[in-house]
Formats: sequence, structure tokens, C-alpha cells
Amino acid sequence: MTSSPDEALLRPRHDLRLVPAAALAWALAAWAVGQPSWVALTAAGACVALAALVRRPVFTVSACLVGVVAASAAWQVAAVEGSPVRAWAERGVTVEVVLEVTVDGRAYRAPGGDGVVLAGQVVEGTSRLGAVRDGGAVTVFVPATATEVDVRDLTVGRRVAVTARASPSDDPAEVAVLGALDVEVLPGVPWWWAMSERVRTGVRESVSHEPLDPRALVPALVDGDDAAVSDPLEEDFRRSGLTHLLAVSGTNLTIVLAAVLGVARVLGVRRRWWVVLGLVAVVGFVLVARPEPSVLRAAAMGVVGIVALGVGAAGGVRALAVAVLALLVVDPWLGRSPGFVLSVCATAGIVVLAPPLVTRMRWLPRWAAVATAVPLAAQVACTPALVALSGELSVVAVLANIVAAPAVAPTTVAGLLGGLLWLLHPALGSVAGTIAALGARWLVGVARHAGGLDGAAVSWAGPWWVSLVVVPVAAVVLWWLLRRPAVTIGLVVGLAVVVWRPPSPGWPPDDWVLVACDVGQGDGLVIDAGEGRAVVVDTGMEPEPIDRCLSRLGIDRVSALVLTHADADHVAGWQGVTRDRAVDTVVVGASGGPDVPGVPVELAAAGDVIEVGPVRLEVLWPLEREPTPGEDRNDLSLVLRLEVDGVRLLLTGDVEPEAQRAILRAGTDVRADVLKVPHHGSAHQDPDFVLATGASVALLSAGRDNDYGHPAPSTLELLARLGATWWRTDLQGDLGVVVRDGGLRVLTRD
Repeated sequence: MTSSPDEALLRPRHDLRLVPAAALAWALAAWAVGQPSWVALTAAGACVALAALVRRPVFTVSACLVGVVAASAAWQVAAVEGSPVRAWAERGVTVEVVLEVTVDGRAYRAPGGDGVVLAGQVVEGTSRLGAVRDGGAVTVFVPATATEVDVRDLTVGRRVAVTARASPSDDPAEVAVLGALDVEVLPGVPWWWAMSERVRTGVRESVSHEPLDPRALVPALVDGDDAAVSDPLEEDFRRSGLTHLLAVSGTNLTIVLAAVLGVARVLGVRRRWWVVLGLVAVVGFVLVARPEPSVLRAAAMGVVGIVALGVGAAGGVRALAVAVLALLVVDPWLGRSPGFVLSVCATAGIVVLAPPLVTRMRWLPRWAAVATAVPLAAQVACTPALVALSGELSVVAVLANIVAAPAVAPTTVAGLLGGLLWLLHPALGSVAGTIAALGARWLVGVARHAGGLDGAAVSWAGPWWVSLVVVPVAAVVLWWLLRRPAVTIGLVVGLAVVVWRPPSPGWPPDDWVLVACDVGQGDGLVIDAGEGRAVVVDTGMEPEPIDRCLSRLGIDRVSALVLTHADADHVAGWQGVTRDRAVDTVVVGASGGPDVPGVPVELAAAGDVIEVGPVRLEVLWPLEREPTPGEDRNDLSLVLRLEVDGVRLLLTGDVEPEAQRAILRAGTDVRADVLKVPHHGSAHQDPDFVLATGASVALLSAGRDNDYGHPAPSTLELLARLGATWWRTDLQGDLGVVVRDGGLRVLTRD
């Protein structure tokens, strides 16, 4: 009796001899790159000594492989330690260097104006302390005040002359950070880099006629160029578990290789030439996508996938171990890279777990079983790493990847073809680009809908290492379930319902007056106007959080959308308010706000009153409808006093102490029961203003682990001294103010 190929995969005779060596080398590399070079060199010597003492072939080979990785780490760390540029950086001297760009320049925003950041390798350099050749890796910041350069000229392979002030780098792989004073792009670039840049330009130009999101996604999917991907789109892809599509991964190379070899087969190319074509495709892929660590990792993992397809899981495991060892020799700092961790875990999951999962789901058509098994295997293998890295777990990742999968390969191939055809004629490239954009629209739609679900991602409450126990147990349960179609389908449907609308017992409260929505680092406030109507004050940075909050509250009509001032963390999420809801009017202050199509806009100033059902809204600040030149936009925030069912609410936008004092000098009555603390609880508060409110409840709207330190400890201490009870969206989620038993209470959804 013979076994089917699928059944044979359930009992693979894995050659695991290289796996312990790869794991040990990985751990050693991750540790050694953070130590002095002599430590890694000592570890390499110990490996050689053990190999000589223990004369067993398997142990000897493993010890030598680990020793090679340790020796590479020692050599590369020593190169950084001994670089004169590093010594110059520690002295803070001005340097003149010629560097070769290794990571394309990208624009960044700074208070003084937009600048450019790029990474490069020092070819030669001088300072008052001496001269150097091959000085090591650096990051260069080119501020707006430096010589103007076109970011499109700062591409990989270019040589750039930079005059800069050197400072130490926090990255142990770099010798310095350079703050550029003057930049000159030198003429000439190797032909292979020039050609790869033309292809990348062709990919971008082939979709330039498409809407913003597809136009940004196609280059990211084809060659990793994600410069145009917006923050909201990136967040949707993260929440939906599709982030890997925004960066070059082994999947990209697998698709390119499959397309190249498929064309070769159709054209009748003999099999012995397939290896040559495959290697050419790999080299071309690396050139177009740039030889950054993530791309080299993707190339290695893609080759592992091809090996696994050709020789089965056992060969795939061996190939993965070899790839890990080779990559660590080339770049030992990969041992600390989150992308490396996720890439290896996903590849291992697909190689080892996907085949038996396909066999387990034989009650499905084979194509459906494969489409389900691959993302499921990757998700199971990556879950502990994802929990450790982000503290969050995407619940919809498997389903989103299954739905997205049919569009990934066609979009990638059509986008690459668009770049190549654009070199021949722009019109030909645009045709292929249009086809690629159709697939990109599908992917954007999947990410947006999956990422916008209430339960798309959940926080991991316990320590990350608990997942090392939970995930195997869950995998065993999953293995048991997959042979029971009715139970499996029932649980999937139930999970879909929970993800679509997670149960929130007691939310919203029947007697809610105001809800401060958890919209991250921003403001989003909802005041109940009765019968499914509301007044919304600010929207947060992104549309999805405010949309979800309004949906949970059952709001289908916004009688007034009030935007306190034009900062993005207060207005950029306005589309979430208008999604499937009617908006009667938009109210803005002196700093203005976004245009909401089809909705009238009112410009407000002190003294204006808006009444919506039981809600009475009075504008207290600013005094004028037009800003004074040079006036701070925060101080132009609308300050609002609302009365709802006898409760006074004071909503203060981001007004700073100067405006707070001006409000008091004007004799404005700011007494309130509830205070929305100005500027997310920053340290810039006027104690007299906060005291004058007499508020017993203070709400602070801020993002979890934000970079601004909001709310500031000094502000929390001020509120405590004044007798106000404070509540925070970053720690407690949505906050609901209710009136019960003649008093105010604050309830949380989380």
C-alpha cells in the first residue's frame, strides 16, 4: 500500500542537523553585535577549539559554522570600532566626505522645513583630525537650510560629497550621523544602478494616472518603494495583517521567479537554462528592489521557498537553516532585526506546517486548502514574535490574506511589467500600470475593510512569552478542528461576527452625555443630541477610530462637526465621520479646516451659539474670525462651552497658556463640570485657567506610548491638587460621561 505525496509530507524525514547550528549562530550574532569585538572573537575561538576537541562530524561542522558567524561579527564590529569617522563623531568635528548612497534618500518633516535623510558608505573623508578611506556606514540628514538637492538624485549607487557636522550614532552598525551643511551630487553612476532606477521610475510612472492609494501601493508591492504610502493606509495594512505587502518579502521574489520560469516554459526554453534564468531574475530583483538587508533577506527566503517546492519540506528546512547562516555571515546585525525574525518564522511555518495543513483540510478543494494553509501556517509561526514586537495580534490576518491572495501575484507582475514597458514607451507602461492598479484597488479595499473592523486587532494582556505556551496549545486545538468541517465553519462564522461587532456589554451607557473616543494621539469627542444624532468635536488623525467609535454609539447623523483647529491630529480623520452618515454642517475656527464635500462650512468666533436638540454650544474663543499674522495655530483653537441635560462641558482644543490667560483676562466664564484638558494634557497649562473651570472631571485624550510625553506628570499633579478626577484615553480607551443619581460618573468601554 503506497502513501500519497500529501501523506508523505506528514511524516517528513527532516534533516535537522543544521537547525541547532543556525539557531545558536543567530542567538550569538544578536548578542555579539552589542559587545566589544574581542568578545565575538573569543566566541569564535571557543567554537574552533570545541570543534577540534570533539571529533564528531556533525558537532564539528555545526561548531565551525557558528564560529564563522562569530568571526564575521567580530570583524564587522571591529571595523566600526576602529573607524576614524567614529572617533570624529565622538569629538563632534566638521567632516568632508564622499559617500556612496546605500539607501535611497527620503523626505522628512522638520520644524525648519522639509529635509532629506539617506544612508551611505563613506568612500573617503577628511577632517582636521586626519583622513580616511572606507570609513563605514553613516546616516545623513540634509536639512532645508543646507544646499538644495533633489531627493530623486539621491539614489542607490550615487556618490555624494557632503560637508557635515558628525555626531555619534545610536545604531551600532553605523559609525556616525552626519548633519549636512552642504551637499553635492557627483556625476556618474554605474550602469546597473542607472538601469534599476529607470525601472523603478517606470513602475511609478506607469500608475501615475491612478488615485493616490493604488498609485502608492503598486511601487511598494513591486520594489519596496513605499515613500508615497500614507500613514492611514499603512495602519490599515498593519491592523489587517497585510503589512508584509508594503515591503519587499520572499513572496515578491517567488512571484517574479514563477513568472520568469513560466514564460521560459511557454517559450520552450530547456530546463537546464532555468537555473541561469532564475539567477538572473534574482540579481535583477535585488538591483531593482535595492540590496538592503531586508531585500537580501527576502531573496534568501524566496530561494528557500523555491527549494521547498522542488524537494519538499525536508529540503526546505535545510535550505532555511543555510539561508539564516549565510545571511548572518553577511550581516550579523540581522540577528536583532524584527523583519528578520518575522521573515524566518513565516518561511519556517510555510515550509513545515502548510503541507500537513493542506492534507488536513482535504474536505476543501485543493486550491482553497492551499490558499488557507499558507497564511494560516505563517500566522501560527509568527504569532509569538508579533506579540513580543507589537503587543498586539491581528485577528483578521488569515482571512485578509486569503481574500487578498488572488490579487497579489497579478498586481506584482503587472506592476513590474509596467515599469519595463515604460522604458519602451510610456503608453505601453500605462496599460500594464492600469491592470496593476486594479489589483492594488482590491488590496487597498481588503486592508481598509479588514483593518477598519472593531475587532481587527486585539492587545495581548500578558507577558509575550506566555504566547510560547498558548500558541502550541491553540495549534493542537486547530489541528483537531480542521478534520471537523461543520465545527470549523461554525467557529469561523462566529469569529467573523465577533470581529465585525465585538460585544461590549453595557456600551454605550443609556444615559451618556459625552464620549471621548480613543482615536490615538488626537481628539475625538462625541456629544449626544438624541435619536441617533450627535455633535462631534474633532476627529483624530485617522478615519477608522472615530468611525468605529460613532458606530458603537449608534450615531447615524452628525448635526454639527466642529473642528477646533487645523492640526492633523484634530481634523485628518474627518472622512471617518462622513462614512455612511449625514453631516449637516461643519464649524471651523480662524485656522480653518478641511473641505468636506457637499457640507456647508461656518466660520465661528467668540459669542456664536449653536443649538442642536438638548445641546447648547457656545464659542468662547478666539475673539476674531481671522487669525493675526504669526499667531500660533494652537492658540486659535475653538474653545467651546456646551450644556447638555444640565451638565457643563468645557472643550479647549490645544490652547496654550497665553491663550488661556487671554480668555481669563476677557472675563469669560469658563466654569464647567467636565474639562477636556487642553493640548492632550501637555505640560503647558496655566494653573489659574484650570482652577477657574472648577471641573470635578478631567478628560485627557492622548495616544498610547506617544512620543510627546502626553499627558505630562506635572499636568496630572495640577489636576490632582485642584481636586479633579482625571481619565485618560491612552490607558482606559473610550470614556463615557454619564449622569446617574444626581452626579457625574465616567465609564470606560475597555
